[in-house]
Amino acid sequence: MSMIAAFYGGKSILITGATGFMGKVLMEKLFRTSPDLKVIYILVRPKAGQTLQQRVFQILNSKLFEKVKEVCPNVHEKIRAIYADLNQNDFGISKEDMQELLSCTNIIFHCAATVRFDDTLRHAVQLNVTATQQLLLMASQMPKLEAFIHISTAFSNCNLKHIDEVIYPCPVEPKKIIDSLEWLDDAIIDEITPKLIGDRPNTYTYTKALGEMVVQQESGNMNIAIIRPSIVGATWQEPFPFDDTYLSPSYYLRSGLIFCAGKGFLRAIKATPMAVADLIPVDTVVNLTLAVGWYTAVHRPKSTLVYHCTSGNFNPCNWGKMGFQILATFEKIPLERAFRRPYADFTTNNFTTQYRNAVSHRAPAIIYDFYLRLTGRKPRMTKLMNRLLRTVSMMEYFVNQSWEWSTYNTEMLMSELSPEDQRVFNFDVRQLNWLEYIENYVLGVKKYLLKEDMAGIPEAKQHLKRLRNIHYLFNTALFLIAWRLLIARSQMARNVWFFIVSFCYKFLSYFRASSTLKV
Repeated sequence: MSMIAAFYGGKSILITGATGFMGKVLMEKLFRTSPDLKVIYILVRPKAGQTLQQRVFQILNSKLFEKVKEVCPNVHEKIRAIYADLNQNDFGISKEDMQELLSCTNIIFHCAATVRFDDTLRHAVQLNVTATQQLLLMASQMPKLEAFIHISTAFSNCNLKHIDEVIYPCPVEPKKIIDSLEWLDDAIIDEITPKLIGDRPNTYTYTKALGEMVVQQESGNMNIAIIRPSIVGATWQEPFPFDDTYLSPSYYLRSGLIFCAGKGFLRAIKATPMAVADLIPVDTVVNLTLAVGWYTAVHRPKSTLVYHCTSGNFNPCNWGKMGFQILATFEKIPLERAFRRPYADFTTNNFTTQYRNAVSHRAPAIIYDFYLRLTGRKPRMTKLMNRLLRTVSMMEYFVNQSWEWSTYNTEMLMSELSPEDQRVFNFDVRQLNWLEYIENYVLGVKKYLLKEDMAGIPEAKQHLKRLRNIHYLFNTALFLIAWRLLIARSQMARNVWFFIVSFCYKFLSYFRASSTLKV
């Protein structure tokens, strides 16, 4: 029997960020492997037009929870949604709900965060630092708490090339940052942000590093661990490859580029082909998270352990290989009604990038918008293209570099698991076949994100052939027009043209004469 699965039986678990990308998969795995757990508390902020219960109902009725309903038919009774807003003091939780959380919670998985790379420093600090501080304060008042697991990111210290499983200090204490933001206005904050984040690329990585410092400083006597996943992607194995529940901003950042490449919107990206694409499947992260929760509660390490959940050390795949496999998959299972034939090129300098953006991205968008205007429709392609290019520019820092993450704690934990736990909670990424994973990823984008029928693949392939022929005809016509204008204006060009024509004529005459003699 799985020791980890048995450990979570009868437990009351608090998950922040349960409605997000990783939170849903974490909740699904808990219910599927430990259906006898007592309750999962989830902090939820109601959306416009949806109550807390409606949001829970929407989650449970997704494809992700199909297997859960088989092993845990009363799953809806074991989810306790609590109104909370991480932007408010005490999260805006009512006194009754707060009392229940403080008196009953056994395990905390802190997954909530803002993952926007372009977020303001004020908002990023509030969600990634202050909210973590407030949750730790709550946790310190929980008499039954056995473990507090904080989900950070492997890129929290991306200003370093080699990153150990330790908490690195930031130049400015988190408390000073929090206190300063209470009285500084937005204009001043925006002005000092570049100086504060230093050689980190954005507020996300900076505030996640601050959040780790807060965890270290506020840990007290609690059993705490930090998990640092790299780029979290779609599911690899569980509950099945990919699914349709990843409707969150963080998911679109990961899969949006695949969608844009498949539709032909994205044709070039500034990236280093040999740089390691440190992608990690979300179910691998979840398995490690649950194993860490068990180990932290049962073995009670003397210090806060950090676990790296990355693929580059064990099973590296570079961006060039990944891009090639994505495009090869789109040849077999193309997306319907593509804008252009899928193609992607890696550029390595700013001049080439600007040129490709102008020629391959902005110019076609402008032409298409002109066509939409002529046909009486609202132009939209230029706006979408500018948004795409902004997203791509935010990713450039991460697709042009490689990092080395030490994994001593992760490997130690793997050795501590029984064979059954290694099977049920597998986080050994060495077993991952990248070709199969990428094919499933692309297939998931087509089936679940775009809701496209697989029966439409032959028509989609025909559409790609038409786009290819249009591309060749357009380039040929453009070349002939340019050449004709050049001939009309340059005597040298005319001489070259006449030489080529004369050479071709002589060659054909010689070939014809040789054929006649042989006959």
